[in-house]
Amino acid sequence: MTNQGSIGETIAQMPIRFGTDGWRGRMAEDYTFANVRRCAQGFANWLTDEGHTANAVVVGHDKRFQGEHFAAAVAEVLAGNGFRVLLVDDAAPTPVISFAAVDNNAVGAVNITASHNPPEDNGFKVRDASGGAVPPEGLAEIEARIPGTEGVCRTPLDAALASGAVRYIQPQAAYLARLNELIDVARIRDAGLKIVVDSMWGNGAGWLSEILAGGKTDVIEVHAQRNPIFPEMARPEPIPPNVDAGLAVARSVEADCICILDGDADRCGFGDENGQFVDQLRVYGLLAYYLLDVRGERGPIVKTLSTTSMLDKLCAAYDVPIVETGVGFKYVAPAMLEHNALIGGEESGGYAFRGHVPERDGILSNLYLLDLMVRTGKRPTELLQLLFERVGEHYYDRIDIRLTGEEMKAAAQLELENVDIGGCTLGGLAVTERITVDGYKFLMEDGGWLLVRFSGTEPLIRIYTETTRKESVAAILADGRKLVGL
Repeated sequence: MTNQGSIGETIAQMPIRFGTDGWRGRMAEDYTFANVRRCAQGFANWLTDEGHTANAVVVGHDKRFQGEHFAAAVAEVLAGNGFRVLLVDDAAPTPVISFAAVDNNAVGAVNITASHNPPEDNGFKVRDASGGAVPPEGLAEIEARIPGTEGVCRTPLDAALASGAVRYIQPQAAYLARLNELIDVARIRDAGLKIVVDSMWGNGAGWLSEILAGGKTDVIEVHAQRNPIFPEMARPEPIPPNVDAGLAVARSVEADCICILDGDADRCGFGDENGQFVDQLRVYGLLAYYLLDVRGERGPIVKTLSTTSMLDKLCAAYDVPIVETGVGFKYVAPAMLEHNALIGGEESGGYAFRGHVPERDGILSNLYLLDLMVRTGKRPTELLQLLFERVGEHYYDRIDIRLTGEEMKAAAQLELENVDIGGCTLGGLAVTERITVDGYKFLMEDGGWLLVRFSGTEPLIRIYTETTRKESVAAILADGRKLVGL
């Protein structure tokens, strides 16, 4: 075992701040091998302080630049701190890595991924023994235990492999076996669908093709190679315009639908039989309808405050509880475990399910949507009409505004704090209530809402709205910009 401070690495002892799932930075600027090792040491310190010593930890990575080498660096540090490291042998979807933690009785996992973010970024995502996100208080404790470079201990990978402190694992088979327990894959395989899959150059490439191979259903993959610069998209986030090229392919081959996976395959995007994108709030409504009505299951539904009010109406119709949390799976995952929730999800297209791990799973989400199509015999546009018959039509959109500095953020916060909701209207709709649990959410007279919040991972103000009036969406968002003085 060697001490990192003795090998001549020098780097400013910059503070590392954890966001929703861990830490994300710009590669070669602040996301360096030295800082990744510091994060790994902080995680090791936290696990040790929690009473976990000589336990197993899963380490995985995505297909971004140097991902496998950053994962090896993490493995070296964890091994140097006495943990048994299960190093995933190839790039794997985030839900596969999370499930591997549970399947191998590990005390946690580290995933080297920046998920849906720009190609210049990479991340250090942490999971606990449940396979789910570490709660906010745990993230704060990990962050507080991150040392300077001189406090990092590691065992070189070759030595760790030779001693057995690190060993490679292949988690695919166990994960696929769990999917087959959750869903009748053969029914989809034999349905004769034509499906386009856009894996956005990421970890989801090949998974749905393998799962659905050997039957009548035809799977056409796009953006399925490793390409860390993510051509044809600004980032591997499963929303327009990043998905436009894949949607065009779906239209050209007259596919029944398009299934979309983000860069680490934990988020789900979806397109209909006309090659039109189905927004992620409507997808959440379809998934909840599928579980409650088609499968006849019951249980609480967890949603972040930035996602659809259609869930409240479905919960009322099927007499199940609704649990609302702050934005991020660091809130959703603990709530799912606490309430034994049927499903949990957020506005960004991440959905998790009971019987699995409390982790976003884009692969399972897409399979459930396909199963909904097969079991009802309906196309996506028809399914949306069926959903709207239950809850009414809902329309959603979001705009992101880049912050230029702390002064701009402070000014926007001051504007929001000073909003007088008495007489306030958004898109011509009266505001009835303001909620400040996570950002500033304004409820409107039609049952819709506008949310303004500051991203926890990027210098952005996000403004979201959902309304029952299609013609009001643009005006509501425009008024939302005015609320923050922009």
